[in-house]
Amino acid sequence: MTDFERLAGWFVQNGERALVALSGGVDSAVVALAAKKALGNNTVAVTADYKTLAEEELESARQVAREIGIRHVIIEYDELENPEFVKNDGSRCYHCRTELGEHLAREAEKLGIALMVDGTHVDDLSDYRPGIRALRENGVRSPLAELGIGKASVRQMAKDHNLSVHDRPSNACLASRIPAGMEVTYEKLRRIESAEIAVKSVFGVRQVRVRDHGDVARIEVGKDELLRVFDADKLAIIDAKLKELGFKFVAVDAAGYRQGRLAVVENG
Repeated sequence: MTDFERLAGWFVQNGERALVALSGGVDSAVVALAAKKALGNNTVAVTADYKTLAEEELESARQVAREIGIRHVIIEYDELENPEFVKNDGSRCYHCRTELGEHLAREAEKLGIALMVDGTHVDDLSDYRPGIRALRENGVRSPLAELGIGKASVRQMAKDHNLSVHDRPSNACLASRIPAGMEVTYEKLRRIESAEIAVKSVFGVRQVRVRDHGDVARIEVGKDELLRVFDADKLAIIDAKLKELGFKFVAVDAAGYRQGRLAVVENG
């Protein structure tokens, strides 16, 4: 039995209807596809537009839902109305996912659905993810993790089923670019989003993070794409573009992007 067959079978065994938290990435896309294959129109995908999600992610979720042919609901709320999230301490992800879980639970209740799932896979469990705990506390289950399925298999399933996101780089909410201890604001989020769009456009790279250190923009790109960045003419262009956004200094992280890195501001 293939991993996809196991995943679809999981839905058959665990409920007649399902709500899938669809982020726009490959993991939740595969889960949504399996749920749709198993349960048909008794499946609904829900994407939360919580104001820290890049427009690119939202559009990706819409595209995936169209490809799968699944009913797609977008719920809107503002994370920046939550002071616990805005202060951006070490528990930011926990507060973010607690709020998401509560909204998903309300939507599921409204739709009369008992089973809520997300795209967390077994590889995610090896990293410190307080957001996963928050979703569990709100009744969200993770079929990929429960079945022991990891990222490589997820991408292969997505490729086998012609999902456009099969090779899409992993992403995270824009607030993850702001070092812990620095307050999250609308202005910072929009500046980060604009900066990342500019970096992708100028260098033609796919995996990008622009870390906002106040006056300093620290650019991270995938290690396999680092050589594209070290072009003097393009560096001059991106330096000018990011300074137009309000940064005073622009730096490229020579180590490249590494998932799970957190920048911390010391209190002194």
